[in-house]
Amino acid sequence: MASTGTPATVALSGAGIRFIPHVYAHDPAVTNFGLEAASALGLDPDRVFKTLLADVDGRLVVGIVPVTAKLDLKALAAAVGGKKAAMADAAVAERKTGYVVGGISPVGQKNRHPTVIDETAELFETVFVSGGRRGFDIELAPADLIAVTSARVADIAR
Repeated sequence: MASTGTPATVALSGAGIRFIPHVYAHDPAVTNFGLEAASALGLDPDRVFKTLLADVDGRLVVGIVPVTAKLDLKALAAAVGGKKAAMADAAVAERKTGYVVGGISPVGQKNRHPTVIDETAELFETVFVSGGRRGFDIELAPADLIAVTSARVADIAR
């Protein structure tokens, strides 16, 4: 697993969490990174989750939702006791997580942010999230993802 060393894999290994790395060829022309991962890895896209950052009342919050859904900003704000949410600027998201858009992992971010995972993650034995770069996903149990990110589980997808 060391050959796919990213802050995400380092954090998971350090926490003793079992994960499976999945590398695929990223097409630079593709901008829907999550659906690309699902297709390239031959997965049910409902099991592949994207990591999004939102500004909730002036603080960054991570929302993790299936790639087939959109993040419900109002529900995300409510899940963390906030009132108003808007998608974070991509440059801010990159600076605060240490990852590039399309490769933002919910694990091993430069700064820790409150995290909310859509409740559908718990329907699967394992889920896939970005491993920290485009063309690299990690598969792990939802309970481990929740534990390592200290996430809340809520209905935040629509």
